[in-house]
Amino acid sequence: MSSPTLEEVRRRYAERMLRGIEGDTQRLRDAFADTAREDFVGTPPWPLLGHEVGRVLADDPRELYRDVLVGLDVERGINNGQPSLHARCLVACAPQPGETALHIGAGTGYYSAMLAQLVGAHGRVIAYEIEPDLAARAAANLAPWPQAEVRAVSGVAPPLPPADVIYVNAGATHPVAAWLDALRDGARLLFPLTPDDGSGSMLLVTRLGAGRYAARALMRVAFIGCVGARDAAASAALRAAFAKSSIDAVRSLHRDDRPDASAWCAGPGWWLSTRSP
Repeated sequence: MSSPTLEEVRRRYAERMLRGIEGDTQRLRDAFADTAREDFVGTPPWPLLGHEVGRVLADDPRELYRDVLVGLDVERGINNGQPSLHARCLVACAPQPGETALHIGAGTGYYSAMLAQLVGAHGRVIAYEIEPDLAARAAANLAPWPQAEVRAVSGVAPPLPPADVIYVNAGATHPVAAWLDALRDGARLLFPLTPDDGSGSMLLVTRLGAGRYAARALMRVAFIGCVGARDAAASAALRAAFAKSSIDAVRSLHRDDRPDASAWCAGPGWWLSTRSP
């Protein structure tokens, strides 16, 4: 029996990564199937991280199409991301054709390429990567998608361009003001809310207009820290909040210094509430 082609392997991989996820998944399934992961992870051999740390894939790109963390820079702990997690996240923030998406912590651009396919030729993706070497690789990798550009600068410093989706792939101890300010009405911000030690949660924030924000937790996650989005006091408050009660109760985000009894966690100029927005 002949071995499956790369195209067949990618299609099966896409089906596995999207299996069981509710929502509009067909366009993302196509993006997973059409994006060559081997183009974004450098030359082989490919080191694995996570639960398969220490294992190395020799040179067969078909081995990359599994739910594994592929190391981009093992010493810095930077990886290509777990495909099943990103599948759930991209469905949740739901990029639509013609929208503008900001990708914070783009790495070498694998999921930026998927964002570019989701927003289409009339949309726009701005990928922020603060590590110059990774940003250079991302710019080369994303050349086939003219709607995508790479900025080798912080994705935290204001001002950021107005956006419909902001997808953050590095952990923050708090909702960054520049991200919230960039959201158009109806726009979605998805970021890892993580204390300095231990895992946190992926938080989806939707701007409803008139200064109102819905918020809900998606899943427990662990991410490398986002430069410029870490604060020791916020980390301590967040760690205490996680220890006290489940973030699953969170329903809204408020941008003031007047937390009420529904506050799940609070910091300067923001608080998360269990009340509906």
